[in-house]
Amino acid sequence: QAQLVDTGGGLVQAGGSLNLSCVASGSIFSTFILGPTGWYRQAPGQQRVLVATKGRFGVTKYADFVKCQYTISRDSAKKMVHLQKNSLKHEGTAVYYCNEKLAGQEKDYWGQGTLVTVSS
Repeated sequence: QAQLVDTGGGLVQAGGSLNLSCVASGSIFSTFILGPTGWYRQAPGQQRVLVATKGRFGVTKYADFVKCQYTISRDSAKKMVHLQKNSLKHEGTAVYYCNEKLAGQEKDYWGQGTLVTVSS
């Protein structure tokens, strides 16, 4: 059974860093090549929105509101994707979800979400 597990959330002081990781498991991820990967976030009372994506061949895109403050990276062989940000502010409080697809397929796989709470 395919599964994504995202980790790294918790309570972070304002000005601290965010380091999230996501790993995929299951026979389908062992069989097929990893396609596009990404991170989304859902702030309290708001819809889930895209933060960043990184494609199979390295093409990286960030949402406009990110303003290059986040860094997305991936390890295709390990089926992992990471998200990093320094100097967190209160508006960084959100549940962060990883997303992965298999190459050539449209089905989305989602992590369970990891809560990041930025304290002042």
